[in-house]
Amino acid sequence: MTVTHEPDEHRFLIRLPGGDGELLYSPAGPELLDLYHAEVAPALRGRGIAGALVQAACDYARAGGMRLMPSCPYVAAWFRRHPEQQDLLIGAPGRTSPA
Repeated sequence: MTVTHEPDEHRFLIRLPGGDGELLYSPAGPELLDLYHAEVAPALRGRGIAGALVQAACDYARAGGMRLMPSCPYVAAWFRRHPEQQDLLIGAPGRTSPA
C-alpha cells in the first residue's frame, strides 16, 4: 500500500482497487497542521489504511519539524493508541502553542 502526499490538495492519499483512503489536513499556523478528516472507502475499512495515512502524516511532520493537531476523532483515537508519536502533538512537552 503506497501513501501519496498531495500538498497542493492538503491530503495524504491511498488508491486501491475498491476505493480510496484519504487524510485531509489544513495549515493551522506556522509549522502546524490540523488533521481534520480521515475517510476510507467502506469496502476497504478494517485493513489499516487510515492508520497508514496518519503514520504518513506523522513522518511528514517529523521530517519537517512540524506539529500536529488531531481534530478528526479517528486521528485523535489513533494518537491515543500510539504514544510514541504524541510528541508531535501541539501542547506536547517541549512543544509550544501557535502564536
